[in-house]
Amino acid sequence: MMAVLAPLMGLSGCGYTDSRAAHRAQMTMIGIDSQDVQTCVGIPDKIKKISDNVQIFEYSRTLNIPSTNDSALFPLQSLVNLTETALGGAGKTCITDIRFENDRVTDVHYSGDDDEIIGTDGVCSIVTRGCVRQPLASMKHVRKGPFGPVSGFYSPKATPRPATEPVLTPTAPVVPAVTTTPATPAAK
Repeated sequence: MMAVLAPLMGLSGCGYTDSRAAHRAQMTMIGIDSQDVQTCVGIPDKIKKISDNVQIFEYSRTLNIPSTNDSALFPLQSLVNLTETALGGAGKTCITDIRFENDRVTDVHYSGDDDEIIGTDGVCSIVTRGCVRQPLASMKHVRKGPFGPVSGFYSPKATPRPATEPVLTPTAPVVPAVTTTPATPAAK
C-alpha cells in the first residue's frame, strides 16, 4: 500500500508549491499599478469600474490536465480518480479578481474550483506565476523559504484599510425663518 501512496504523495507536492506561489502573489502585488499588473499577468478578461478611482481586473484560467489511460496491469486513471475523491482538490479553474484603488493594487482574491490535493488556491498560480517568478521592481519583497510568511494552506491576512472620510451628501441650504412685525404708526 505504501508503494502505491508514495509516488502519489510525491506528485501532489506540486499542489503545495503552487499554493505558496499563488499566496505569495497576494502579498507581493499589493501596491503595484495596473500597467505593471498587465505586464506580469496579462490583459484582463474583464474590467469592472466601480467608481472613478476603483476598478477590478478579472482573470479566468483553466488548468489543462491530461487524462491517463488505464491498462489491464496498471489501472492508473482509476487510482488517480480514487485519490482525488478521497483527498479532494482536483481543481481546474481559477477566477482571480484584482482590485485597484487610485490605480494601485489593494486586494487579490481567488475563487472557483481552485484547490489542488495539497494546499488551497494552487490552480491560481497559473494566473499570477509570471509576477512571482520574475518580480517587478515595483513589487513588495516577501521573504521566501519554508518558514516565511507565505502558507500553502491559507491566504494571507488582508491588510486593514484606513478609514475613509464619510461621504457627505449635498443638502439644500438652511434659510433661517424671518418674521416680520407690522410697522407701528409714528407718534404725533
